[in-house]
Amino acid sequence: MPAIPATAVTGDGISPRNFKKLSAFIYGQSGIRMPESKLTMVEGRLRRRVRALGMPSLDAYCEHVLGDGVSDEELVHLINAVTTNKTDFFREPRHFDYLQETVLPQYKREGQRRIRVWSAACSTGAEPYTIAMVLDDFAQKNGGPDYQILATDLDTEVLSTAVKGIYPAELLAPVPPELHRRYILRPRSPERRDVRISPGLRSKVAFGRLNLMDDHYPIGEPVDIVFCRNVLIYFDKPTQQKVVSRLCAKLRPGGYLMLGHSESIAGMNLPVAAVANTVFRRN
Repeated sequence: MPAIPATAVTGDGISPRNFKKLSAFIYGQSGIRMPESKLTMVEGRLRRRVRALGMPSLDAYCEHVLGDGVSDEELVHLINAVTTNKTDFFREPRHFDYLQETVLPQYKREGQRRIRVWSAACSTGAEPYTIAMVLDDFAQKNGGPDYQILATDLDTEVLSTAVKGIYPAELLAPVPPELHRRYILRPRSPERRDVRISPGLRSKVAFGRLNLMDDHYPIGEPVDIVFCRNVLIYFDKPTQQKVVSRLCAKLRPGGYLMLGHSESIAGMNLPVAAVANTVFRRN
């Protein structure tokens, strides 16, 4: 896309000057890059905030959020608006095959009685609930180990959806039939088109807001497995290196890190070794 002239006016949109400042601000807050090619997307997503606050224009909104008096609450709304939340149940299923066929049997053989997993960019909850189904199914069939899942995201709106565990029925289509029968509740009314994750499974997942751009990840004790899939693609290389380094620091020795299939950590100095496609083990 050709550069937007400095003197151009984007109609009722965001001026080039404000978009440049807003992009830099979003990058500093979230690590997400907002090139000029995303101008139209950003404008579309922020118009709801303009209407909610009764502001006259997108430029007025930009000046508000970039000013000194903006509230922390509005900054959360801004980040919620510009984040991308693509997610599916059993997305990139080879990771869950590896978890079920390799990682969990290994932990069982080693006598590990409890597994702690972190879904570090959980979006609306499809990933952590998928992990919970796999871990619970294995535990029931093999007499353990017990498990607990921490699921975090930057976007408070998707976290609200995740906590409720209610989804359109078609979103659960990738769930295997046996797991679907065990963990998915259908509504009593045949007119409703949504389903709900069972209370027992939901009780095993704790949700919270966490910004991967923070210098410290306050998640408590080291975890056995980290899922951080399809989020690094929105970061530049220096940010990817910092984020993955901090993720690895939260892995116990011998723990596993799983990234998205389109993501790479080649050339990064990290304390992990590849053991499968985009699966890494802490040294």
